[in-house]
Amino acid sequence: MTHQATLSTPLITPPAPRHRWKVLAAGVAANAAFSVAFSGIPMTAVLMRDGYRLDNTTLGLVLGLMGLGIAISELPWGLLTDRWGDRPVLLTGLASTALALAAMALWAAPSGGQIPPLGLLAGGLVLVGLLGGSVNGASGRAVMLWFADGERGLAMSIRQTAVPLGGGIGALLLPALALQHGFAAIYSLLAVLCLLAALLTWAWVHEPALMPHSKPTTAAANSGPLRDPRIWRTVAGIGILCAPQFAVLSFGTVFLHDYGHAGLATITVAMALVQVGAMVMRVWSGRWTDQRRNRPAYLRACSGLSAALFAGLALFSALADGGQLLASPLLRGSLLVLLALCGICVSAWHGVAYVQLASCAGAQRSGTALAMANTCVFSVCFVTPLALPHLLALQGWPLVWLLASGCALLALPLLGGSKAPRTENL
Repeated sequence: MTHQATLSTPLITPPAPRHRWKVLAAGVAANAAFSVAFSGIPMTAVLMRDGYRLDNTTLGLVLGLMGLGIAISELPWGLLTDRWGDRPVLLTGLASTALALAAMALWAAPSGGQIPPLGLLAGGLVLVGLLGGSVNGASGRAVMLWFADGERGLAMSIRQTAVPLGGGIGALLLPALALQHGFAAIYSLLAVLCLLAALLTWAWVHEPALMPHSKPTTAAANSGPLRDPRIWRTVAGIGILCAPQFAVLSFGTVFLHDYGHAGLATITVAMALVQVGAMVMRVWSGRWTDQRRNRPAYLRACSGLSAALFAGLALFSALADGGQLLASPLLRGSLLVLLALCGICVSAWHGVAYVQLASCAGAQRSGTALAMANTCVFSVCFVTPLALPHLLALQGWPLVWLLASGCALLALPLLGGSKAPRTENL
């Protein structure tokens, strides 16, 4: 905050302490609205492949473009958030994202047998990512400013449930909506959700009158998040562990359809189960690690268990002999459960890792630190669906899931290497 803004703060009646939960609710709404687009559109991958006449390689490129847009814009949005505050960044980002989605509904959706140029679809998805990336760092910084250290794990994890919440809504609604009314209806619905989130932001989100400052680490205090090697270490671990998560979210529907011989209804239920399970685990893990102050140990456990589960999925896929043995309902059901467990475990740790990272940077500079993480996350989000078709062509699904297991192992020492400093509220 500027000196002038600080001097003017006592003239404003401070909000009630419970207002922080309204701020959190607005942040959840903002993240969920964008997540319905970001996580929900890949749930329509099979329908998009048919509706836009795409092959698997082009489909992977298209599904990664929104992540590319987010990766490019995250750090600028994070720096602007630390300079301007959460409110203006969220309002600007949500309103402009709604406009971009409305434009896609008009010009980038198949209609009446007419397929729009691939450039319109690709450009629209990149633009939605560039603008929608604003919600990530801004809502995370609001959590760090409004909540004390003993509540931040829970609060940040609740905020992070917005991602699987939006994905679950997308998994349940978007495939059916695309099947019945086409992709123009999908883009229109997503635009309306962003506008509703902007209204909640306008009503509830602002800088707190008395901000609880947290002390960053010595390295972060001396050089800022961009020059702190401990922050970069955590950022790298977060990004690497997101690769297997995005493999499930982007191509999980294709895996279940092409390899598991599952129908649309079964695929929808399975992917919704992944999102709901991730929501529950994120809230539980945030509260549990707040009480025990064991965030590094929890992150190590998530990485190790994810590695084991994806290795099991790779072995299962190899033994299924190209999917031929999955004619058995029991084996097919086992495959669905194992994929769901992989998706839930590799999605459960986000809130804890983000609090770990933001605590190292300090609340005032947490927007930049979280943006660094999100830049890495969404770079991985772009690369993962782009690489998967090539891996499939090389050695099939067993190789995909084996490499996912390797990513989880690689992230283990990066995320759980050391404890974040104990913060102090002033």
